[in-house]
Amino acid sequence: MHAAKPGSRNLITDVDGILVGQAGDKNAKTGVSVIFPQSPCVCAIDVRGGGPGTRESDALSPVSLVDKVDAVVLSGGSVYGLAAADGVAAALGAQGRGFSLLPDSGAPVSPIVPAAILYDLANEGDKNWGETPPYQALGRKALAGVGQHFALGRAGAGKGAMAGAYAGGVGSASFVTEEGWQIGALAAVNAFGSPFMLDQKTGRKIPWAWALEQGEEFGGVRPDGSERFDTFAPDTKLAALARQNTTIAVVAVNAVLNVAEAQRLAIMAQDGLARALRPVHGPTDGDVVFAMATGAKAQPLGDPLFLTRMGALAADCLARAITRAVIEAEKQEL
Repeated sequence: MHAAKPGSRNLITDVDGILVGQAGDKNAKTGVSVIFPQSPCVCAIDVRGGGPGTRESDALSPVSLVDKVDAVVLSGGSVYGLAAADGVAAALGAQGRGFSLLPDSGAPVSPIVPAAILYDLANEGDKNWGETPPYQALGRKALAGVGQHFALGRAGAGKGAMAGAYAGGVGSASFVTEEGWQIGALAAVNAFGSPFMLDQKTGRKIPWAWALEQGEEFGGVRPDGSERFDTFAPDTKLAALARQNTTIAVVAVNAVLNVAEAQRLAIMAQDGLARALRPVHGPTDGDVVFAMATGAKAQPLGDPLFLTRMGALAADCLARAITRAVIEAEKQEL
């Protein structure tokens, strides 16, 4: 088994061909993140939370017509935030990018833009937008700004998020193996559960995912045995109402996968949420993970353990992305 280490950016954009753009509204305390493959790529979805909000999720089934997407959108704004994908789809369609059943018919193409949203409507931002929520415009702006570098913490879809009792946000991480396999994750963290175990005497916070830390991306803190393991510790959202909590995420690999294999990758990557948050996947969470496969590097035939390895790395990568989101957000103001 060959070793894996973070890529040069330690971001999902270490997967060749994946770009990210983000936009936020400071007054409304909300935002949008767009994960943009430079060429349409295979994508699948796994939904574990009890209160999800998604768009085009059925189109990602292995038995559906399309097998590739043009972009994936993560957004704040609850149901209003799904409109961010409208803005992205409109911009891509104007560029001529999208699915066409009859390419020579002269009909407009149909960009395939799945999306998932989190609830940030109660974060004291100005949501008096009447009939013109900002999300279509934010989606267009995020798409227009895609690149290899992007902000972590209070940015994009995580701009107004909360993780348990702490500031939430956007986090990302990557692995690159010695053989050249690239695995990346991006998460917008607005979880009910807490990302930390707490020292019962001092209140010192240790990330649940501390054992997965690469370098000192979490600050290098370690447990000493005095931490508490309550099911509903005081740093969860104990008073949360339905649909106010969600971790939405994308994992990406440079392997050649079909949709069914990508769905298995998304299923395995969901374990990253359980490694970084406690509790998770409850009825008030809307947890969703997309898995994207760019197909830039073909794996050898006849290796049944390849997908297992990619899924295990994706889960660890996602746990790191979630933890980085909170670590970075705590340094910033909402």
